[in-house]
Amino acid sequence: MMLDSAVTFAAVLPSLLVAHNVADHWVQTSHQAANKGRPDGAGRWACFKHVASYTLVTGLAVGLVWTVLGLPISPAGFVLGQAISAVTHYWADRRFTLSRLAELLGNAEFYRLGAPRTGKDDNPSLGTGAYALDQSWHWLWLGVAALLTATVGAA
Repeated sequence: MMLDSAVTFAAVLPSLLVAHNVADHWVQTSHQAANKGRPDGAGRWACFKHVASYTLVTGLAVGLVWTVLGLPISPAGFVLGQAISAVTHYWADRRFTLSRLAELLGNAEFYRLGAPRTGKDDNPSLGTGAYALDQSWHWLWLGVAALLTATVGAA
């Protein structure tokens, strides 16, 4: 039923957004954050560990609202939503991928906004273009994940 899918989407999306914020900023370790963009096996492993803990948090959040609210989520919808969230999160968090996408879309200058300048004693902060584009990418795919969770296998 369409109304069931709409209600499920309306409950799943905020649970994913809250879980995303907690997992990306509290659960992710400093080591993972500093190394997940490295262009080697250590970078891939750091990113994998981050996305594994991230997906555990998002899965628990969706599982909690599914159970407590008695939402009509199918196992296939749950798995597909979590999978799309995890894969797209990993893709963006390797950093070179999102940087390249920003270049291709004409957003390279915005991507570099606020980044330390070579040879300068700049103070890096969370207020960079790269961070804003990273977070908006994740939110886009969390919306897709919520939609898939709510509709795949729905009666």
